[in-house]
Amino acid sequence: MTKTNSAIQPDLALARRRAALSVALNMALGIVKGTVGIMANSTAMISDAIHSATDVLGAGAAWVGLWLAGRKHPSFPYGLYKAETVATLAISMAVLLAAYEIGRKAVFGPDTMPETRLALPTSSGALIVTLVFGLYQLKSGKRLNSPALIADARDYLADCLSTGVVILGLIGAHFGYSLDRWAAAVVALFVFRSGGHLMLMALKDLMDASIDRNTEKAIIKKAESHPQVIEVEQCFTRTAGGRFLVDMDVILRTPSAKIADRVSDRLEEEIIRTFPRIAMVRISPHYGHASSIRVITPVEAPGGGLCCRLGTSPWFQLEVIDRHNGKTLEREFIQNPYQKEEKKRGYLVGNWLLGLKPDRIIVPEKQRGTAFALLEQAGVEIEKRKKSGREEAGEGTAPENTDRTN
Repeated sequence: MTKTNSAIQPDLALARRRAALSVALNMALGIVKGTVGIMANSTAMISDAIHSATDVLGAGAAWVGLWLAGRKHPSFPYGLYKAETVATLAISMAVLLAAYEIGRKAVFGPDTMPETRLALPTSSGALIVTLVFGLYQLKSGKRLNSPALIADARDYLADCLSTGVVILGLIGAHFGYSLDRWAAAVVALFVFRSGGHLMLMALKDLMDASIDRNTEKAIIKKAESHPQVIEVEQCFTRTAGGRFLVDMDVILRTPSAKIADRVSDRLEEEIIRTFPRIAMVRISPHYGHASSIRVITPVEAPGGGLCCRLGTSPWFQLEVIDRHNGKTLEREFIQNPYQKEEKKRGYLVGNWLLGLKPDRIIVPEKQRGTAFALLEQAGVEIEKRKKSGREEAGEGTAPENTDRTN
């Protein structure tokens, strides 16, 4: 059964609000820069205004992409998450268009000596606003795992560089140097570099690139940590608008279809909970039989009798038994590291026992509690055994010579 991550929907709504704010801010910056640039006769500042005006289109595309990403349609069973990637591609094209316009005006435009008394304070204020909002947008994009917001933030930071060059040109004009055209040409280079980077990032996502190797290894490791998983046979991943889609084939110990389905469902939920960027995960279980099974029994002492409760059991006997002839291949006694914990003892013991990857656990007939529930939910075979009179009296049996105690 395929699991989807519904927790990302609030992130999409918040990201849409961030994108809408970006549209309004870019529109205001473009109007202010353009108006002052015309009044001050500054080619560089007008070019910078064109950049901001183009950003309005890019930010608008990001907002549309984020709006579509939260929608569902039967024609798109994997969701519309790549709408954000399309928005990122639109942003990159808008940025490249801005670079072209700025460069064209720098090469073919006339030499000008702008009026700095109005242009310089306005450009300085725009630089501060752009830098602060760009860093804020970048932080929000990373926190919300939104490539569109990250792309928008990088566009803002590129705008900071271009505005900084404009300021340098205006400072030169203040001292009598005609640097306005050169400043506009440098602005074009900064913007072109930013747009090219965004376009490559969007194209890579659209071509179904896999997620980064370290994250993929972590997902596989998480799956193989489950007690019923022998190994992950294969794992296919791809990106979708900053989210991950995972398709995994796992080899299970259990021969039971019911347990296999339960393990797969639980494992899908655990993977989504552990990796919030995963939008969808599908696990296909395959039945594999290990040559041996691992059996855990709570005992009062090494070689002692069956203990009444898992959480408070001082020791656990771990046996490795040949699946075919039932012969014990290995036996060891492991001390309970959480026996004296006062809080969440059952939870801690249950997860610790799962880490030992048991196939079967032997417990008393009336066993209950958190540790028992965790093992049962994980698909571990439960064998309930009635305590003998000798065990009830607290007498144990001597350990065999082949046993070893940890």
